[in-house]
Amino acid sequence: MTSDIEAVRRRGFGSRVGFGEAPALVVIDFIRAFTDPGHRLGADVSRELAQTNLLLEAAHRAGAPVILSTVAYDDPVGETGVWLRKMAGLADLVAGSVEVEQDPRLAIGANDTILRKQFASCFFKTTLADDLRRQGIDTVIIAGCTTSGCVRATAVDACCHGFHTIVARDAVADRLQDAHEQSLTDIDLKYGDVLPAVEIVGWLDSRARCQAEAGSGTRPDWWAELRASP
Repeated sequence: MTSDIEAVRRRGFGSRVGFGEAPALVVIDFIRAFTDPGHRLGADVSRELAQTNLLLEAAHRAGAPVILSTVAYDDPVGETGVWLRKMAGLADLVAGSVEVEQDPRLAIGANDTILRKQFASCFFKTTLADDLRRQGIDTVIIAGCTTSGCVRATAVDACCHGFHTIVARDAVADRLQDAHEQSLTDIDLKYGDVLPAVEIVGWLDSRARCQAEAGSGTRPDWWAELRASP
């Protein structure tokens, strides 16, 4: 596998897209149904949650918008279509139920946004792309679960929408380790940069420091523009 990856890289895959100028953090589906190992959709994501909290705290320090997604249905049978045939546990994701709530261990900020979606990608049949563009965002930092499902789908769509796509390697989780590793390899080769959370935190903090030194206080210059956008 390693030799195959290196051969592909020599053919031009896996170049770095890097960070842009205005980031947003998207935390995908760290909801109770997915973070409770006892739930039929769940797994133990304690380590990844801890790394995600580092990203959340850094995003808050930098004044970067934070979007946390959930999957919720008013009518799971009618709204999931054929997907329910593949994942019976989707029937548990009823709007208003405890299963679709964000995991209470997440360090959610008062200004963070909850995005409700019904399929894998945070961009599919949502207003996320337009909302980010309207606010001047050019970089999407991704954490959450699952790596081979909603994380990968969101990363692919983020790239397709023209965003610098950054996936936090140790802040994304999957039920299957092989699927997790292969998905990260695929994303890193074709759609975005897969980086450790500590490196992303360092970049966010360096931006916050630079902006503070430039006299804009604790928030980047573009924060006021984002908040003022219609």
